[in-house]
Amino acid sequence: MNMETKRVLSLAQCFVMAEAARAEAEHLGCSVTVSVVDDGGHVLLTQRMDGASPMSGHVAPEKASLAAHARRETKLLEEMVNGGRAGLLSSPWLQGMIEGGVPLFIDGKCIGALGVSGAKAEQDTLIARAGVAGFPGG
Repeated sequence: MNMETKRVLSLAQCFVMAEAARAEAEHLGCSVTVSVVDDGGHVLLTQRMDGASPMSGHVAPEKASLAAHARRETKLLEEMVNGGRAGLLSSPWLQGMIEGGVPLFIDGKCIGALGVSGAKAEQDTLIARAGVAGFPGG
């Protein structure tokens, strides 16, 4: 029997993605919190930019965790709820069910996610996508 191997995020990779997200936030004129989690939704790195809301430090990891668990952007889940899928509201990760969480896929497998909070919802998503796009060693 062969054992399956799994890619995992290193702390160095988390810092590079967080930096890419921070650069996009600065480009957009926003102060946000960026959180990177592993595929199980466990926080690996969280950074709150100067001027970011203290509440964003709680919300960003929730968005990242939900994106990792759901294996999809939280924007899609929010759209589903707004479209009438009220059953999703029973999710234990309800706090993260707002736009701004983006999963990271490598070779078709989710290895983690980024969550961003502190700007307008659509800006949070753009910043999180920039962080994921900055993944080194894809």
